[in-house]
Amino acid sequence: MFYNSIRRRLGRTSFAAFLGAAIAFIARAQSPPDAAHQGAPIVRSIDVQYSGPATISRARVLAQMRTKVGLPYSDTVAEDDIRGLYNTGQFQNVRIYGQPEGDGVKVIVALQTRTMLNEIQIDGATRISPKKLRKNIGLKLNTPLREEDLEKGRQKILETYQAHGFNDIDVTFHVDPIDATRGTSRAVYTVNEGIKGSVSAVRFEGNAHFSDRVLRKQMKTRGKTILSFVDKSGRLDETQLQDDLQKIREFYQNHGYVDIAIRDVRKGRTSSGALQIVIAVEEGTQYHVGIYSAKGIKDDAKAVADAYGSGGYVDLTIVPDSSPAHGGLIDITYRIDEGQRAYVERITITGNTRTKDKVIRREVLIAPGDVFNTVRVETSKKRLENLGYFSRVETFPVDTGVEGRKNLDIQVEEKRTGALNFGAGFSTVDSLIGFIELTQGNFDITNWPSLTGGGQKFRIRLQGGTQRKDVEIALTEPWFMDRPISVSYTSFYHEANYLSSLYDQRNYGFSLDVRKGLLPYLYGSLGYRLENIDAFNIVVTASPQLLAETGSSTKSVVTASLVYDRRDNPFLTRNGERITYTWWVAGPGGTEQIYGFDVEASKYWHLPWDTILLVNAEVAGVDKWGSQTKIVKIYDRLFLGGSNNLRGFDFRDVGPKDPSGEPLGGQSMARATIEYTFPLIEKARGAIFYDTGFVNTNPWDYNFDNVASDIGFGLRLDLPIGPLRVDYGIPIQQAGNHGSGKFNFNVGYQF
Repeated sequence: MFYNSIRRRLGRTSFAAFLGAAIAFIARAQSPPDAAHQGAPIVRSIDVQYSGPATISRARVLAQMRTKVGLPYSDTVAEDDIRGLYNTGQFQNVRIYGQPEGDGVKVIVALQTRTMLNEIQIDGATRISPKKLRKNIGLKLNTPLREEDLEKGRQKILETYQAHGFNDIDVTFHVDPIDATRGTSRAVYTVNEGIKGSVSAVRFEGNAHFSDRVLRKQMKTRGKTILSFVDKSGRLDETQLQDDLQKIREFYQNHGYVDIAIRDVRKGRTSSGALQIVIAVEEGTQYHVGIYSAKGIKDDAKAVADAYGSGGYVDLTIVPDSSPAHGGLIDITYRIDEGQRAYVERITITGNTRTKDKVIRREVLIAPGDVFNTVRVETSKKRLENLGYFSRVETFPVDTGVEGRKNLDIQVEEKRTGALNFGAGFSTVDSLIGFIELTQGNFDITNWPSLTGGGQKFRIRLQGGTQRKDVEIALTEPWFMDRPISVSYTSFYHEANYLSSLYDQRNYGFSLDVRKGLLPYLYGSLGYRLENIDAFNIVVTASPQLLAETGSSTKSVVTASLVYDRRDNPFLTRNGERITYTWWVAGPGGTEQIYGFDVEASKYWHLPWDTILLVNAEVAGVDKWGSQTKIVKIYDRLFLGGSNNLRGFDFRDVGPKDPSGEPLGGQSMARATIEYTFPLIEKARGAIFYDTGFVNTNPWDYNFDNVASDIGFGLRLDLPIGPLRVDYGIPIQQAGNHGSGKFNFNVGYQF
């Protein structure tokens, strides 16, 4: 009908002209922009030229390129092809350029390939077998040979020997060709083992104002301890020793000793082969500007640089000069050359072979046209490092040749972001457990089959043991619809035997959470969870009260949270605070009509001698809100006791109980902890703590009639196989609960 209508209005000839014009317009619209707008020459042929053996076939090279025969030639696409070929790791040099050919262009791809590593030879290793060393260095045969990989292998050999007490170890390497035509090579490591003997002592001479003990605390090189397998004590790394000497200089300078000099470093061995290091220092005069501090000068210079850098003064130079005055005083002069304010012309990213450009660009806090704010660039670099996708991130301002304009180059080196972990562990709560977990920190659900590069988080975990069974599958999109909104989905199944001695509990369902940053250090989240909860294997001797509170339940729960987090490190926090407020309500779609809240706050202070004071407090409550629900069941009530709160009492034992002494939990809870930790040796800290709290039966009942409390001490170890926490709590207020001292520990093994 539409065709006939057009014919009637335009006539046969007019319609043919119209149709031809439409086809020409569509063809022109679908043609590549370079051809349509720039008249770019067409690629007539591609010639792949090799310097050295052709270890990579021409077909594989062309498959890596966007430049194709029949398409317009583009310098921009050729540059992308060069980067793509470099990023395969199989080429040392790549050039792509065009030559005239007829009415188009001939593209030359000039390649210098890397030789393939076919053999690894280790000479001079007698005390440790070459077979073990080859296994440790991590080099793979039949892969392109790279100098940086060989150097990493050399470092692995050094570390292996140092771990066995060889501190005079020396390792070199070279490459021998095997078959020049096939491009195969042999990596040869030469080992000079030296004398076996760990560092037994580090001593100082000439240190009148600071003791040996104080100076040794500035160093990582130290005498061997009984925990050398953990803290790597007793090893001598010359690079680390030089860093330690610089730390000693800075320590003296920060206390006003500007002229500090390290006159000599002597190494000697005892008759048993143990290595002793003697460091001779010359302290000099103590100067005062208040107190002269090299660190203070660096901090001042950085503060000035940041102030200028935030305004785009990229080429700023600051030179602090110091000159002695009189009476032990010193004058400081900062010489500043501002340079010219710069703006961002273009942002280029290289090295991302898997990660999509947009995943990187969304973490960069400046854009083309903005002032070249060096503070934001540094913050962007830290954000990229914190993603965990890259082993190295570098940012550089690059001159463009246009006055006041600079490009920002971001260079990344990707690392493996997926892991398959097997583990086992033991704790005083859930006894022996084992697990298998598959994670991918740079997941992309749309990128089949590699499923990487999109910046999503994926995790699947299977866990089982004598007291529990767990299955979890989780997917998180941190930038939903390319907006800074995180969306997470989790499916779960949990079966627990340790919650009560009278029944087992089963939970399964799914949850969906949305999180959004609101202010610096503050974010909010909104979530939904649907789960089924059931008690089974209930013993026949359970009290009627307990039997009435068990049974199958379905919870349809909406949650809302606010989190304020200014901790300096989430793993070992020394400074900062974290405050969380969570509100939730269960109702339509489930059998329970209840609601609750939880407020928790932690504050950390970093005190002298690397000691840390923590004050943590929590208040929570739960209540019913509808006629459908008669009581808040035991699944949803609140408990205290055990390794995570009141450590001097049995797990979940603090609070109301039935006539037989079985914990029933309550609807109001408050607790607090004060903990002081202090360093013992590297990666080991001691702890002293005080816990207090109560659980009351009724909702909104926060009286202090049933307060329980304990004091205790503990140990924290950061082991390569996982963290270890050991605590012993002693009740000082029992409040009718069981307790005569409780030993708690958690340890995780990962291989």
